[in-house]
Amino acid sequence: MGVKRIIAKALGRAATWNKLPFGTAIVAAAGASERMEGEDKLFADLSGLPVLGWSLRALEASPHIHEIIVVTREESIVPAAELCAELEITKATKILCGGEDRLSSVLIGLEEASSEAEYIAVHDGARPLVTEGIIADAFSKAYRFHAACPGVPVNDTVKRVKNGFVEETPERGALYAAQTPQVFAVDVLKAALHNARVKKLPVTDDCCAAEAIGIKPAISHGSYENIKITRPADLLTAAAILESRREK
Repeated sequence: MGVKRIIAKALGRAATWNKLPFGTAIVAAAGASERMEGEDKLFADLSGLPVLGWSLRALEASPHIHEIIVVTREESIVPAAELCAELEITKATKILCGGEDRLSSVLIGLEEASSEAEYIAVHDGARPLVTEGIIADAFSKAYRFHAACPGVPVNDTVKRVKNGFVEETPERGALYAAQTPQVFAVDVLKAALHNARVKKLPVTDDCCAAEAIGIKPAISHGSYENIKITRPADLLTAAAILESRREK
């Protein structure tokens, strides 16, 4: 399906909206936690709750999301199911075994999404501090532009390096750090991911795949607090952020 046809189909749906479109959240939770010194970051304790639990709670609370599909490692399927039951994550419909990489895992989740799904949000399970506002703005932008990505301006000067030497200093004002959830009209995401798989593109997030078929995702409001847990020190930062939120 060509890009123009994909967009036209999404625009056709927009004319009939009288309520929030059906949204499916795919939680990417099949990573190997390689930089966590042997600890599974998704089930690491964060202020009394597993990291994944915070992500699920945020998605459960969003009116834009009608179902949640968790894609995780085989050994994490039962713990994830138990966590959903314990936290009463009623929107969780499936917990699936992921693939060999992120692209494969998201495709597995996408193929199992409800036939009612009009928009798909892909969220990192290890990004526990996402807020209702971040989720809502990503969906709002996707409703208008068919693809959206939360982001924040880069604060540091970034260098492009090759063989240990600086080759270029990109203009910082044009650089954003991408976050999740990234939200797409379902036809856009399907076309983007299948194209990336067929062409074996080295995509690092789902927006990369959309860009490869000519889609320009809109930047929605992210937050410097919407961090991804990658290293043990990130848990300390996340706990401090949660504590500061409680004090407000």
